[in-house]
Amino acid sequence: QVQLVESGGRRVQAGDSLTLSCAPSEGTFRKYIIGWFRQLPGKEQEFIAAITWSGNTLYSTDSTKDRFTISRDEAKYTVSLDMSGLKAEDTAIYFCAADVGIILRRHHSAYLYWGQGTQVTVSS
Repeated sequence: QVQLVESGGRRVQAGDSLTLSCAPSEGTFRKYIIGWFRQLPGKEQEFIAAITWSGNTLYSTDSTKDRFTISRDEAKYTVSLDMSGLKAEDTAIYFCAADVGIILRRHHSAYLYWGQGTQVTVSS
């Protein structure tokens, strides 16, 4: 069974940096594409970035692409999202998800497995 566990979410001040971590279950890390999304109340999941098992990446086309970085840690079997220059509008629940396909995709419907999410709150 594929499981993903996010961690690292907390309350920060505007302008701060924060790193989120996603720990996929055994076998998932090198098998599936892992993506990061966020969701605001009443809205669909918003794509942030995704990374393949070989390290190829795809980013959103909005402002997060210049402030957020996705990466893999082969030693820890985790996928991280490094966020800098955080703004109040970055406040959301952040999810990691796994895509069983082989092509990097942005739409949330392509991702089959999802974590429970971690809350990030940015105070202005």
